[in-house]
Amino acid sequence: MAGEAVSDASRERFFDLNIQQLLEHWTIADALREIIANALDEQGLTGTEDPQIYRDEDEAWHIRDFGRGLRYEHFTQNEDAEKLSKPGLVIGKFGVGLKDAMALFERHGVGVEVRSRHAEITLANVAKHGFGDVETLHAVVKPPDDPGMAGTEFIFSGISDKDVAVAKDFFLRYSGDTVIDGTRYGSVLQRETDSARIYVNGLRVAEEPNFLFSYNITSLTKSLRAALNRERSNVGRQAYSDRVKGILLASTASGVADPLIEDLAAFERGDNHDETAWIDVGLHACKIANAHQRVVFVTAMQMHVAGAMVARARDDGNRVVVVPETLARRLPEVVDVAGNAMRDLNEYVNEWNDSFEYDFVSIEELDEGERAIFALAGPLRGLLREEVQAVKEILVSRTMRIDSVSSHEVVGVWDPATRHIVIRRDQLASAESFVSTLLHEVGHAFSQAPDRNELFEVALTHLLGRTGVVAARNTEP
Repeated sequence: MAGEAVSDASRERFFDLNIQQLLEHWTIADALREIIANALDEQGLTGTEDPQIYRDEDEAWHIRDFGRGLRYEHFTQNEDAEKLSKPGLVIGKFGVGLKDAMALFERHGVGVEVRSRHAEITLANVAKHGFGDVETLHAVVKPPDDPGMAGTEFIFSGISDKDVAVAKDFFLRYSGDTVIDGTRYGSVLQRETDSARIYVNGLRVAEEPNFLFSYNITSLTKSLRAALNRERSNVGRQAYSDRVKGILLASTASGVADPLIEDLAAFERGDNHDETAWIDVGLHACKIANAHQRVVFVTAMQMHVAGAMVARARDDGNRVVVVPETLARRLPEVVDVAGNAMRDLNEYVNEWNDSFEYDFVSIEELDEGERAIFALAGPLRGLLREEVQAVKEILVSRTMRIDSVSSHEVVGVWDPATRHIVIRRDQLASAESFVSTLLHEVGHAFSQAPDRNELFEVALTHLLGRTGVVAARNTEP
């Protein structure tokens, strides 16, 4: 327990800090960080004006808040009930950081004076109360010079401008990092340095070299609270990754979604950032983009095998977004943040087909060779009277719908609604291509079944038999 000795002559009181072990790797900047953190906590808890950090004419540095003022009791190591009840406002919760900082200052020869309306405090190594042969670090407590003073002021001698700059850079408030979007779990920040930064309530606790963004976590999980150790640095990713995911999944800002979308395209190359390796984060970014932009999601494989359709989507004014296969498989299962279907390449094809209008070509517009080939439809209809009963008319079009499997224009269509068979004009380039396409569509009309269906296969076999017999009989041996 902390002990106290009293000198009546000087009215000084000596408060034993009882520091048993120093944090050997701490620097002066780490110690200053604790003083600044306490000042910011007090500002947050009291709603007073922002702390001041400045150097005076005598080269001494000052850190001052305008709260309720430091008491010597604050050097005891106890949980602060007020701070524990308001975890979203403050950084610390124990008195450990203040004591560690004071010990570090003393070890490095930094002069420290603390002023408040409750006391004037300096440091000294004096004999431990009741044990004259043992000296320990004590806070030397004197009556206040200014009982009406607001807040607490630390005055330091023997520290450099660099020490202060490094200490301030621990804090989001002083770092210059830009907030992109805020959520109930924390904020997404623009990455401003070589490594992304992880802040907890505005204090940097870790760095991530392969994160796309920096983050300020303001809603702490149990594991994260436990991980905020005495050192308040080098907190492991396991402690904060869930909250980083939560922040991203709660964000609906395009300033967050767009960089994530761009980063997804690098997934197949293996040089994406770590956030887009989390499939739920990538999926959420796609949902935001889908709701606010004209996008079509494709895979690297579709870019290769369905390049013409991808080019058509881009020419239609859509942003083509390349996503990993694992994510692409999830897109048909979800809707975007506005409740719309996700526009993968299949959805785009369906939309395109729904809005499609044929560009029909009249018989008169066909050239002589095309008309001769198209005339073969007559004998075929005569041969297959029963099979073509459902067919009202055979038409030619310059353009066709898109096949949902291959993402290419089909060469022929059976339209049961109009009872038309429509043949793409380029099939009239040869009798073989025209007849084979026509028989294929007659198979659909006859079976009323789609491709890759057993009934359709039976119908095709039947048509092969009917036409094959005629062809065989009319062929001279």
